[in-house]
Amino acid sequence: MARIKNIELPNEKHVCIGLTAIYGIGRSLAVTICENAGVPTDRKVKDLTEDDIQKLRKEIENHVVEGDLRREVQMSIKEKMEINSYQGVRHKKGLPVRGQRTSRNARTRKGKGKVVANKKKVGK
Repeated sequence: MARIKNIELPNEKHVCIGLTAIYGIGRSLAVTICENAGVPTDRKVKDLTEDDIQKLRKEIENHVVEGDLRREVQMSIKEKMEINSYQGVRHKKGLPVRGQRTSRNARTRKGKGKVVANKKKVGK
C-alpha cells in the first residue's frame, strides 16, 4: 500500500484517481503530478514500484496539500471573520457564504428546520 503525506492510497484504483485521496489534489492536478513524475496514469496503485512512489512524493512536495492547505484555508476564514467582511459575517452566523438562497434550502448550513407554532384560525 502506497503511503504519501500520511495518507494510504487505495490499492485497487489507478494512480491518478488514488492521488485524489490526498486533500488538495483533484483529478487535473493528479494527472499533472503523474506526468511530471513520469508515472503512467493508468497503472494501479498496488503495481507502483518504490521508485515510482518516491517520484510522486517528490513531485507532491512542490504543492500545498493536506495539513498546510487545511491550515491556510482556516486562517483565511478566520481573517475574513476578524475584518467583518460579508463572507466573514456569513461564516459567523452559520449561513451559506457564496450567495445561495436561504428561503427554501440551505439546510446543511442552517441545521434542522425549526418548528413554527400555528396561528389559531379565527372562526366565523
